[in-house]
Amino acid sequence: MPSHSELSLQSGLNALKQGDYQAAITILDGFISQSTNYSDVLQATIGLAVAYSRTGEVSTAISLCEDLRESDNQEVREWANLSLKKLRAKRSKEQLTSKNQAENIPEATGFIPFDNSASASNLLEENLSSSRLVTQDTSNVVEVPDSESSQDIFHTDKSLRQQHKINHQTRENKPEDNQTNNEQESTVAFEETKSSNELSVRGVTVHWRKAPKAKMWQPLPKPKLLLLRVVMVLTSVALFWTMRFLLVLLMESVNYLLNWLPFVESLQFLYYDPIYFLLAVVIVLAIASPWLLDILLSKFYPQQTLQKEQLNRYSPAANRLLIRYCQQRGWKLPPLFVLQESAPFAYSYGHLPRTARIVVTQGLLDQLENDEIAAVYGMELGHITYGDVGLTSLYLLVTLPIYGLYQIISGWGDWLPNKIGRSFLGVFANFFYCIWYVLTGTSLWFSQLRHYYSDRRAAEITGHPNAAIRALLKMAIGIAGDIEKQEKTSYLLESLNLLLPLGHKQSLSLGSTAPHIALESYLMWEYLNPYRWWFAANSSHPLTGHRIQRLCQIARQWRLETELSIEKQQPLQIRHQSFFIGMAPWWGIPLGLVLGFGIWLVWQIAYTVEVLNLKWIYDDWNFLLGCILIGFSIGTLVRINQFFPEIKPNSAQTNENFIDVLNNPASLPIDSNAVLLAGKLLGRCGTSNYLGQDLILQTNRGLLRLHHISWLGQGVNPQDFIGRQVIVRGWLRRGATPWVDIQILKTQSGKKINGLHPIWSMIFAFIFTALGAYIFLKG
Repeated sequence: MPSHSELSLQSGLNALKQGDYQAAITILDGFISQSTNYSDVLQATIGLAVAYSRTGEVSTAISLCEDLRESDNQEVREWANLSLKKLRAKRSKEQLTSKNQAENIPEATGFIPFDNSASASNLLEENLSSSRLVTQDTSNVVEVPDSESSQDIFHTDKSLRQQHKINHQTRENKPEDNQTNNEQESTVAFEETKSSNELSVRGVTVHWRKAPKAKMWQPLPKPKLLLLRVVMVLTSVALFWTMRFLLVLLMESVNYLLNWLPFVESLQFLYYDPIYFLLAVVIVLAIASPWLLDILLSKFYPQQTLQKEQLNRYSPAANRLLIRYCQQRGWKLPPLFVLQESAPFAYSYGHLPRTARIVVTQGLLDQLENDEIAAVYGMELGHITYGDVGLTSLYLLVTLPIYGLYQIISGWGDWLPNKIGRSFLGVFANFFYCIWYVLTGTSLWFSQLRHYYSDRRAAEITGHPNAAIRALLKMAIGIAGDIEKQEKTSYLLESLNLLLPLGHKQSLSLGSTAPHIALESYLMWEYLNPYRWWFAANSSHPLTGHRIQRLCQIARQWRLETELSIEKQQPLQIRHQSFFIGMAPWWGIPLGLVLGFGIWLVWQIAYTVEVLNLKWIYDDWNFLLGCILIGFSIGTLVRINQFFPEIKPNSAQTNENFIDVLNNPASLPIDSNAVLLAGKLLGRCGTSNYLGQDLILQTNRGLLRLHHISWLGQGVNPQDFIGRQVIVRGWLRRGATPWVDIQILKTQSGKKINGLHPIWSMIFAFIFTALGAYIFLKG
């Protein structure tokens, strides 16, 4: 009597013969995960490939055939290679046909495509017969000889049953052995066309090397989490004390206002220290963050449940990765959501693996490939594994309502016809923006560090650091494309920036200039410039070039070709003088402290010998703050001439060659490259842009962020010209995010706005000097 295993295999093949393909998939899928017989697993995998091809899931059928191609059974390999060749040719043909139909261009051959599932499965069945693995009666499968070793398909250190289960869950699409170099760099093949088609719509093309994944790889050394844990603690303390400072400031302001008003008394409870109350609130928020964020995000950015079947259509590799990773750790599969946004990104929130959620955008599913989507999910699993998702969830829960107030109040201001009321609401809205900016600023060190761990984890659990590299670059290109399409930075991108794999500011120039320059050239500054860390200190994400360099090191460790030719090199030699002058205001702070201690020591000696008695001043250490302000202002004055040199019209870089500045790895912000650029001004209109926080110049070579400071009450501002063609003259600076300080912004109609950066620098320097002197003398 046949065993239960044989009945399961036989039942699956019978269902296949009868045309019940979903039943065949269910039966054979379960059989593969449970069977301990290598020969039976091969037969079931062949039948499963036929079933998937019949249901139109050609990509999954190809993935199965690629696994079978590595079998040590010669007939299986011959069948798999023949099937792969025909399936891939058929798939490319169908995609070309679909593209021609979408463009209303008939094929030269007049070919009319067959039904996907039928044509693909016919190819498989033809190969089945030709390779004599299956008889004409599909229910009778010819016995496949047992392999002496199953390590060609499965990991060698697992039991055979576990090997089948893991292999079933972790199959990945591998590069074609017979693919030519042109095909490897082409963006026209299967899911590889998703992102390149999007670029083609915008009239640009980016070629990818399509570097492969590892077939077998050694685990990376266990990461040292001490630094991450210490930074998480310090970041939590910084967030708490910043919240306390802002709350105390609010309480004191309310009481001050009440005391100022007649017939009203101050509220006594506002004089108490709110530290214990605030601590209790923060603890409650941290514990309830997953469920509170579910409610909060549904109000601001509604997201839909992403079923495993839906994800499998976009990325079978991601689906298998999630199942395998969670099963290995005894986790339940985290809830998956999709956000209907065109910008490609992902984020996760929660505080424990069992309460974590993973969200991706529709743009990510559409623009990234199978293995690249899996790499992004691997990054989010890394955040969940290392526990940093809990702190980012707390940050989002604290900052999102404040950002929402900025968004809502600025919308009210734009709606008001009264200029005074609009200005008042604009100032009020941007006040909340400043609070949001300060709160998120306390997380910068932590936000940068956590992505190095998640990148490493994604590479390790997928075996595909090259897919992680492509995912980062394609997200940058997609985010820049979304900003171009919307002609502004969306509220969604900015408010969720801390959680995203790649920051929207970093993506701006990197993603938009990618079609015009070599990516390796642009990224050189981010891993070769010796002072890059100083200029990335205020960035929410680590330098993309440095992240990619680390991923390339992992690829080389596994003897893989790398997606980008980025080698580990010694930093460049740059003149220290330029760097020190550029950082002069910040060097003024420690110099001010040294000056303050020196003065304190001199006065202590003078008081001791009874030469001069000013001890009543210098017993109060507040005078050190005065010294710091004076030091900062002196540094600003030292830097000002070199930071804002005179711009000669003949020496200014134009649209055609400003990219040379971005390609120069030795460039520093102090270099102050003069530019004269023409393009379209993008950004938010109205009151939401009072601070000039979203000013972008769209040139024919890419996007550049603009910096401008307006006079209070200025009648005409740059945001008034958004959507119009402008000419910008100013200083282009290469930092973690390239930007232009505006000297003059001029429209085609002749309207002009003067940038006042040198004047504002002088004003701030004199204000800080006066304030520092006052504090110094008052004590």
